[in-house]
Amino acid sequence: MYQEKLRRRLPDSLDELHGPTAGVVEAPGTVLWSGLRAFDLANERQRMSLYRTVLAEGMRKDLCDLLSRDILLRSWPTLRILVSTTVRGVWEERFSELRAMADVPPAQPPARQRRTNEGPAAA
Repeated sequence: MYQEKLRRRLPDSLDELHGPTAGVVEAPGTVLWSGLRAFDLANERQRMSLYRTVLAEGMRKDLCDLLSRDILLRSWPTLRILVSTTVRGVWEERFSELRAMADVPPAQPPARQRRTNEGPAAA
């Protein structure tokens, strides 16, 4: 039943994914109802978090408005291990471009940036 719900939300083609490729994206309440809702696409962790959530929770309009085809394809080897097996299966079943990337190893996770006490306030 969950698989069918996900299938009905999918666009017909990845070309329909025309979301932003730069800047800060504000996720609507239909996708995220609590917590962080603004995601900086330049920050890999935030970008992956946004994409993971939109893939699982987004309606068709959310998918098309928030996801970029190019970013999705470039990120799929890593995203496919971050999403549930159900989400991964539905997307790879529908889109051969994603299915073809099943054997591509995921990227190394980005290093966490450490906060330092350096700067004007620490002097």
